[in-house]
Amino acid sequence: MRKEWMYYFLAFFTIMVWSFTFVSTKALLLYLSPEEIMFFRFVIAYIVLLLLHPKFYPVQNKKTEFYYGLAGFFGGSLYFFTENYALKYTLATNVGLITAGIPIITAFLAHFMVRGEPLKKQLFIGGILAFIGVAFVIFNGQVVLQISPIGDLLAGVAALSFAFYSIFIKLIQTGHSAIYVTRKVFFYSVLTSFPFLIFGEFTWDLERWIQPVVLGNLFFLGIVASGLCFVVWNQAIYVLGAVKTNHFIYFVPFLTMLFAWLFLNESITIYALLGSVFIICGVYIAERPEKQLPKKRINHLKNDT
Repeated sequence: MRKEWMYYFLAFFTIMVWSFTFVSTKALLLYLSPEEIMFFRFVIAYIVLLLLHPKFYPVQNKKTEFYYGLAGFFGGSLYFFTENYALKYTLATNVGLITAGIPIITAFLAHFMVRGEPLKKQLFIGGILAFIGVAFVIFNGQVVLQISPIGDLLAGVAALSFAFYSIFIKLIQTGHSAIYVTRKVFFYSVLTSFPFLIFGEFTWDLERWIQPVVLGNLFFLGIVASGLCFVVWNQAIYVLGAVKTNHFIYFVPFLTMLFAWLFLNESITIYALLGSVFIICGVYIAERPEKQLPKKRINHLKNDT
């Protein structure tokens, strides 16, 4: 139990970092395209993880290697490409609300694809409460619904993509360290990002790298947000499961709001506070262990039957 709580903390730490990445991404978009940001952060993350774990292992079997490739595609190139471009075609509130459905989508997929991930009533009760809380935080008392078919569809693909990524990470059972697994996943992320680069906005104008704002934010996204955090996140998935780990995604809007208050002097409204309470209660309900009958009570029931 103590070991599990350590990974709960690490998962929450990862979400805290990912909640802050919007600042770095927003700063980089003034200099780089979404494809360039995606590609360079993958390359940086791979190089760092290669330095930490330079050893290579032979391919175990085609099935496991296929899972590596799928994890790299869904959690890397496809997810970041669709999410970044969704922000171009629809409101940020739409993207935030749609991607908040990742934990629920993961629960459905895991039920059919992963052993030991059953659908439980408390997951849906907690998920619904947390989702309501996310809506309160995102809309912040000003409900502006503007449907953009292309942008909203891309956001939906991003949510589905990250859910699939979590499933495939759970299915990779190799006995290797989380650093090696994550490094190999990023290799396939880099590999599968090339089609997006060919048809997207990508140039080799490396003069832009000289600027401190570009270097600093790219290294943060590549080393910390990608290299470090994906290793921790993947290890949490192994220990806690894909469904439980992804519940922490509900905290992203709350933490983003908190960082905006601390660093951008944005105000926190009563709606945001109410939403935060819903999120915390929802995640608690979804994460708490199921109540089990005492052994004496179980034996009594058996005798009655």
